[in-house]
Amino acid sequence: MPTIHLTETTTATPEQFLAGLTDFGPGRQELFGNSSDKYLKVHETGSTSADVTEGSNGIWERLKYDWSDPRHVTMTTIDSNTWGDRSGHTYTLTPQADGTTQLTVDVVREGKNLKGKALGLLVGSIGKGVLRKALKNTIKAVEARNRPHGDTA
Repeated sequence: MPTIHLTETTTATPEQFLAGLTDFGPGRQELFGNSSDKYLKVHETGSTSADVTEGSNGIWERLKYDWSDPRHVTMTTIDSNTWGDRSGHTYTLTPQADGTTQLTVDVVREGKNLKGKALGLLVGSIGKGVLRKALKNTIKAVEARNRPHGDTA
């Protein structure tokens, strides 16, 4: 069962990154490239949790989001056409002394069928680079969304 561990730094605050991570409205795909708006379905939301189906390119998963600890967000797969119930994502948002935020992301992928097992092998081999690029794109999008208007840095 592949587990990918990623660490990146962002100029977004933990609160700003959490706001992006838990924004389930239209345009989510602008922040998360693997979450196409056409797959997005919000089943339930609470003040620190959500039940959301998302995906892209024929792969979807229903995730139980929990941000009761806003520095440690878990997304547990509760249904999917590809991934088993030991799959999910964990984001740890750690503020740094210089005002940046260290993001630690763990992605676990358990294939539940032939397609999932094949994709799991890919995730375990070349997937880290793909997931790192996706995370960097998400970071850029969250930072841009929080940049003061007119600032193009």
